[in-house]
Amino acid sequence: MASQSQHRLRKSDLEAAMIRHRFKLTKLASGRGRGGSVGRLLAESQAMVMLRQSLVPRVSFPDALPVSQHLETITETIKANQVVIIAGETGSGKTTQLPKMCLNLGRGIYGTIGHTQPRRVAARTVAGRLAEELDVSLGDTVGFEVRFGDQTRDTTLIKVMTDGILLAETQSDRFLEQYDTLIIDEAHERSLNIDFLLGYIKRILPKRPDLKVIITSATIDVERFSKHFGNAPVIEVSGRTYPVEMRYRPLAETSKRGDMDALHAGIMDCLDEALKLEKGQRGPGAALIFLPGEREIREVAQALRRKWRGEAEILPLYARLTNAEQNKVFGRLQQFRVILATNVAETSLTVPGVRYVIDPGTARISRYSVASKVQRLPIEAISQASANQRAGRSGRVADGVCFRLYDEQDFDSRAEFTTPEILRTHLAAVLLRMLSLKLGDPAKFPFIERPEQRQIADGFQLLKELGAIDDQRQLTKVGRQVARLPVDPRLARIMIEAARFGALKEIVVIVSGLSIQDPRERPQQSEQQADEQHREWNHERSDFSDYLSLWQAFEAVRQEQTQSQVRKFCKARYLSYLRMREWRDLHTQLIHACRELGLKMNRNAADERDIHRALLAGYVTQVAERSSEGDYLGARNRRYTIFPGSTLAKRKPRWIMAGSLVETSRLFARTVAQVEPEWIEEAAAHLVKRRYFDPFFDPKRGQVLCYEEVTLYGVVIVKRRLRDYSEINPVEAREHFIHGGLVERSIEGRYPFLEHNQRELDAVEALEAKARKRDLLVESRWIFDFYHERLPTQVLTETDLKTYLKRDKRLDAALRFDRKDIMRRAASVSAEAFPDSVQVGENALPLNYEFDPTADSDGVS
Repeated sequence: MASQSQHRLRKSDLEAAMIRHRFKLTKLASGRGRGGSVGRLLAESQAMVMLRQSLVPRVSFPDALPVSQHLETITETIKANQVVIIAGETGSGKTTQLPKMCLNLGRGIYGTIGHTQPRRVAARTVAGRLAEELDVSLGDTVGFEVRFGDQTRDTTLIKVMTDGILLAETQSDRFLEQYDTLIIDEAHERSLNIDFLLGYIKRILPKRPDLKVIITSATIDVERFSKHFGNAPVIEVSGRTYPVEMRYRPLAETSKRGDMDALHAGIMDCLDEALKLEKGQRGPGAALIFLPGEREIREVAQALRRKWRGEAEILPLYARLTNAEQNKVFGRLQQFRVILATNVAETSLTVPGVRYVIDPGTARISRYSVASKVQRLPIEAISQASANQRAGRSGRVADGVCFRLYDEQDFDSRAEFTTPEILRTHLAAVLLRMLSLKLGDPAKFPFIERPEQRQIADGFQLLKELGAIDDQRQLTKVGRQVARLPVDPRLARIMIEAARFGALKEIVVIVSGLSIQDPRERPQQSEQQADEQHREWNHERSDFSDYLSLWQAFEAVRQEQTQSQVRKFCKARYLSYLRMREWRDLHTQLIHACRELGLKMNRNAADERDIHRALLAGYVTQVAERSSEGDYLGARNRRYTIFPGSTLAKRKPRWIMAGSLVETSRLFARTVAQVEPEWIEEAAAHLVKRRYFDPFFDPKRGQVLCYEEVTLYGVVIVKRRLRDYSEINPVEAREHFIHGGLVERSIEGRYPFLEHNQRELDAVEALEAKARKRDLLVESRWIFDFYHERLPTQVLTETDLKTYLKRDKRLDAALRFDRKDIMRRAASVSAEAFPDSVQVGENALPLNYEFDPTADSDGVS
């Protein structure tokens, strides 16, 4: 009899259902599925399709946007191909118009149109703009999802999200069946997420013939994307740009004032030129100067303010600035503005009013070193593609000028493209996700550019160190738990260990705090005041504990005060309110994840010891001992210094653990805590090497001891610790016990067989003295062999000896010497030949035999 869930399912029925329901419907219809009837699910699914069709808004395309001029070509190409590459610079309109084109093609009905952005701010902004252009409410037809916010619903047709969100969804939706279209925007950035997503999408495309994929990129290396997807068609869309004049102004090779002053001088010369050109312009403009990092920005800003105070507005722009300080850059121009920016302004932010770009040609680029296991942040020459992106920033509103502080030959010799992040970062998180998704051998995964084998091996090594994989590179129980926690593998491992130590409540606070950008702000001109406010939360022994103190202070205010008062508290204490809110959101997310994994939250407060023992589970290879020079010697022979901003920088405890090791001008340990070597040994039990040396018999303990040395990747955690050698090498321990305790007679207990044997040895030694020979007594090796053959193999200590002598009454006799056995020439020497006394008259005089040619008493006396 057929199952009640079986149902005749026509192909047309299936095609009229939501994509995400089709597989389940097929299983139910075949009788293999569970959880409802085919008819009910089909009716619900088809009703959802009809509802979504009714919600499609009227779509129009602004004629002024370059992408609109290619409307017909783009739509026809999308219809005819599963994957399409759209190339165009910022300003072409591709980001906002492509989702609308897909709606026009009937996409977004049977599945959502997914639209990824590299950053959260961009995801929110793009979603808002799309909702505005389609005249719908944000969160309904058009929604967005970022790490700490989800404004979507079942009826959302276009979902804008960060690429990280889409990547996370692969865990629960392996074939991304909630989508009928995916737009991967800004693919030229080649972030780790983007490269992994493009490989993953290529892998699932054969199983999702209904899925359309559109990849957008600046005109940077688009052919590589095309080849990756089987020579997918490329459509180039020109942006609204104005001509940019290139002016090469190489810095002087030598300067009496040093390299930094040469850079200052070069920038000032170019600004002088820009200000002369500015005199012919209507309204104030802006100059955008690219610099490698915050320190360089501060130094150049000071120099410029000294020269142009009042004549120009000097503003910094980098990721760690407060929102208020960043927003100044986008404010209305009142006078000539100079913006000093890191490479965040290359592609991710459009700065208004820029007519001039000054490009020193360098950037601080994050590179992970497989050899040293350190994330380096060297200042490097940028690629031609980055240089062109920078130059293009000056041609958005009018004709622009780009001053390059290097010559044209230098530009021509540079690498064409920036190295993708996947080739210069640690791969542990990617490999963990691949194992969790059962994607097979990473060496065979379709990455756009495959990482080197040593990179892959290094990623697996960290997972092994964390206990996430076994020797066969398969996920362990711990590894499966780590994979389900939405944080870095090191931090996930710490959370699992914290549950074991009863410190999960505190660790979730610390881990969520470490996973966001530091909420403590240090605004320019107020750095000292900020440091004084933050000092209240500093801990003498641990930077990690600072997070706990800060959290407790914030929560006390949040729970008792109004939102307005909480904002005031944050402002007065130099805290970012938005980042504190992100911290709380992630904290809540991690609490839920812990519950799903069955990790128990401790009710009572954990002590500092247990908190830091849990932290060591993730950072155990980042421990170090203070050297005699005052710096620290860590694993794999790395030498580093505590970052000056740490509370521990002056104290310099003997042993430390670092949350991160970052190389800039030198190698620094950041987020540091004092630890004890025994904690390290416990956390690294599966990684340490143990060396045992100098075994010896200890008469006091009646056992064989040795010394133990414990090292972790070269760091000596334990130098000379006494150990019971019988636990380490029972065979050798027995031999040392026999030799030291019985042959050399160091054993302190009194045993009849030993006393008998000693009397026999003494008697033979006396005969040797009488015969003036040293070859009568057998060698000690014979005595060793004698005991070795007769003593039970289980006797390793004096306690064992007592036990066996009591248990086996015959053992004492078996262990006794026979004098003839211990004499090598028993027949040739006898006691009668060498009497103990001589009779003189009526008196028997004792004879003393001594065989020592060097002594006056040598001979018989």
